[in-house]
Amino acid sequence: MTAGPLSGIRLLEMDAIGPVPLCGMILSGLGAEIVRICRPGGQQAWSDVGDAVLLRGRTNVELNLKSEADRATLLDLVERADGLIEGARPGVMERLGLGPEDCFARNPRLVYGRATGWGQEGPLRLTAGHDINYIAMTGALHAIAQADQPPTVPLNLVGDYAGGTMFLALGMVSALLSAKTTGKGQVVDAAMVDGVSNLLSLFHAFTATGLWLDRPASNLLDGAAPFYRCYACKDGGHVAVGALEPQFFAQLLAGMGIAAERYDQNDRMQWPAMIAEFTTVFLSRTRDEWEAQFADTDACLSPVLSMGEAMDHPANRARAMFIEHNGVKQAAPAPRFSATPGEVRVSAALSAAEVLEAWSKV
Repeated sequence: MTAGPLSGIRLLEMDAIGPVPLCGMILSGLGAEIVRICRPGGQQAWSDVGDAVLLRGRTNVELNLKSEADRATLLDLVERADGLIEGARPGVMERLGLGPEDCFARNPRLVYGRATGWGQEGPLRLTAGHDINYIAMTGALHAIAQADQPPTVPLNLVGDYAGGTMFLALGMVSALLSAKTTGKGQVVDAAMVDGVSNLLSLFHAFTATGLWLDRPASNLLDGAAPFYRCYACKDGGHVAVGALEPQFFAQLLAGMGIAAERYDQNDRMQWPAMIAEFTTVFLSRTRDEWEAQFADTDACLSPVLSMGEAMDHPANRARAMFIEHNGVKQAAPAPRFSATPGEVRVSAALSAAEVLEAWSKV
């Protein structure tokens, strides 16, 4: 298989939870060589999930960073690396003598990626938190709710992974490109609150122009619109409806057996009646019957699949969205490239000496 687009890039990944492991997985799938620095004695983060999915494609090296000798070994690895990613609280790496300045002294071309919830600066920087706290402080969690109900917890996809992992990965690739041009590395400060705030940009624009009410379930894209929400079906399953454009809305009505002239899509006064009728109609058939009814249309109706069902859905199988690695079904590397496709490497456990020897040869 052709090497991925990041082939030749060497990164150190400090053992962590949150955004860092997924970032390592993604960059490894794109061809980067990732050496994951693990705590000794099987105490590494996410050890309970194994290395088949989230920790796939790494070379694992155990180092005791409380040991002066092992800290020196890590700096030897830094000298040969292109980048490092870590997710400790601000100040932890500095206290170990492994902060950015310590690493730049050994390798001025190094890109030093830091993922935290609150960022390296600010009054909350040393305060503990998790995904739910970070998205609460940005306004995102407030918007993800039904009327008169507490906000819905969107797994840890929005803060940890969208706001953290993806901005860390983009920051690393951007700074690596800069280092290649300038010969100078830099720190990438990927704060989840910064990332999530950027993800909300469309809604900031909507609010500024009067197109968005800053309260849950009151707007076009937050479940208030009858043509952009989920409905229960006869069998207890659900369908997701996203018929925003008029031509798609017309196809939705046709498939439901509702006359086109019955509703004005954009008349909010009609939305309660529309929701009531749509709710009744969708309860008349099963989820799979509705999927079949709207197959090959642009009504923007999809079945709400479980994770297991998603892996076996014909459309997803045709796309080869999922692969099997070490006996576990999981997502294939993404995004896809025409000339340099990604791949899932076999994980390995090596000593630091073995990695240093391999890295000194190129």
